[in-house]
Amino acid sequence: MPMRSITTRVASSLLASIFIRGGLDAAMNPEGKVKKAEKVTGPIAQRVTVMPDDTETLVRVNGVTQVVAGATLSLGIFRRLSAVVLAGTLIPTTLAGHRFWEELDEDARNQQITQFAKNLGLLGGLLLVATDRTTKRSRRSPKGERAGGLRVRRGQ
Repeated sequence: MPMRSITTRVASSLLASIFIRGGLDAAMNPEGKVKKAEKVTGPIAQRVTVMPDDTETLVRVNGVTQVVAGATLSLGIFRRLSAVVLAGTLIPTTLAGHRFWEELDEDARNQQITQFAKNLGLLGGLLLVATDRTTKRSRRSPKGERAGGLRVRRGQ
């Protein structure tokens, strides 16, 4: 197995771990996150009519989504799609949970800035996975070969 493949698998699993852990917590214990989430879900729910207006349900759905997409990313199943889905859950989670601009206490503000920056780093990792085409197996070369050097015969 090539080193790049091993590295990609390990890195994807490491990246996914925070989403699986955080998603489980949000799905099983949403109560502590509801008040912060309302600052983001309220304005979105007014514009998106198909979205439930119950914030606790939204926190749970976001958590389950993170667990499922994190697991598929970790297992290498639909890696790019999983990364896009996780990025889509990370943005509102970060805006709701790490509102450093609202903190009056300097220590609390610095802690929230650190968590916000950490999530930006996670988002960067997800964007790298989402745009990585080096491990896509089905991409064909102009000569009729599949990625990985397997020859495809046409018309036989």
